Amino acid sequence: MTDDRPRLDTTSRGLRVVSEPMSGVRSVALGIWIGVGSRFETPAQAGVSHFLEHLLFKGTPQYSAEQIAQIFDGFGGEVNAATGRDYTVVYIRVLDEILERGMPVIADMLIRPTFADLDQERQVVCEEIAMYADDPEDQVHDMLARAIFPDQPLGRPVIGTADVVRTIPHADIAAYHGAHYRAPNMVVAASGNIDHDALVALGNRLLADLPGGDAPASPDPAQYAAPRLALLEKPTEQVHLCIGGPGLTRSDPRRHAQAVLDTMLGGLMSSRLFQEVREKRGLAYSVGSYTAGYADAGQVVVHLGTREDNLSTCCEVIGTELRRLRDDPVDGIELRRAKDHLKGRLVLSTESPGTRMNRLGRAVVTDSEMLTIDEIIDRVEAVEPGDIQSLADEFWQPEHMSVAIVGTNQDRMRSGIAKVAPHVADATPIPLVEEAVAS
Repeated sequence: MTDDRPRLDTTSRGLRVVSEPMSGVRSVALGIWIGVGSRFETPAQAGVSHFLEHLLFKGTPQYSAEQIAQIFDGFGGEVNAATGRDYTVVYIRVLDEILERGMPVIADMLIRPTFADLDQERQVVCEEIAMYADDPEDQVHDMLARAIFPDQPLGRPVIGTADVVRTIPHADIAAYHGAHYRAPNMVVAASGNIDHDALVALGNRLLADLPGGDAPASPDPAQYAAPRLALLEKPTEQVHLCIGGPGLTRSDPRRHAQAVLDTMLGGLMSSRLFQEVREKRGLAYSVGSYTAGYADAGQVVVHLGTREDNLSTCCEVIGTELRRLRDDPVDGIELRRAKDHLKGRLVLSTESPGTRMNRLGRAVVTDSEMLTIDEIIDRVEAVEPGDIQSLADEFWQPEHMSVAIVGTNQDRMRSGIAKVAPHVADATPIPLVEEAVAS
């Protein structure tokens, strides 16, 4: 379904360059991916990957922060950056004729940041942290990760802690940049109206000053905790609940069956949770499920926001639906609807250079399997009802899950939890130290 298979080359300095051309478009989406994110941080560095992403835009010896903003605004395209647990990416989407003017600026930002306006940007990021701490709908997901992956980077918010952001010295930030922003740890990914050989030459020329050497060591292996309770009392209009536990790694061959299961459970308007909780009972506006995969671990999550009076009924419905996935074979119509939804979303995404670039860059920087659209479709089509039941039994049963919950009344929260996860309803909550959410 794509115009060509992606091409991947590695330069003599270890920089990887991957591209996928698209005929009939006049734009290019390009991202420079760095194999570092919050998972590589020590507690004393919590948030430095994300903070550094901000600082890349604050200027270089050649361009001030204002000039960088003016240059990209003048292109009429898009420039942005993102930090995850495994990677950081700076990306642009511009007219094809603009690429050779835009990529030099990004390269300079990545290689020679001056970390200008450091203290001012500390305050900006601290405000961002405070914004998330004020939003229990976001906060509860970080609480669940903390319960599943205690005392580990996977259990800390990507955004970090205000204590670290306020105090981490300039020298430590520069050292972190020097250790990770190295050619063997970086990927140039592009899609759109792009010539691969020209892209390799451009990357070789503009990123020639990147340090070489070996890529940084992999982070310590993830360790799951037994099911635990993370409970936070604070004034809220709704109770926000996450229930989840271990899942598949990002390279597990069963991940496509897991995507089908997740789609049926909470990924669609016709999904089981959406229909049973929202449409038939009117108990919630927001309800759903999702999965996350890392190199050596994974996570499955069901999430819900509802008024306190509705919590017990919602939890009972969630428990029923999770057990039904395990006990009752999926009928052919529901399975076909989920498969067609995934296929349709996937194929439609191929019309976006940005989506294609993200798929390529993320796969290469995380050393994941890089499949064509047709290969993914074949794997989705191969999913059988028994695959769904097997995964539901192994990963999606409430008795194996931790719970995170934010609301106003601890007793009523515990009473609701008992309807879906009685094994943690009376447990002592894990300590939610201030740095877990904000300072």
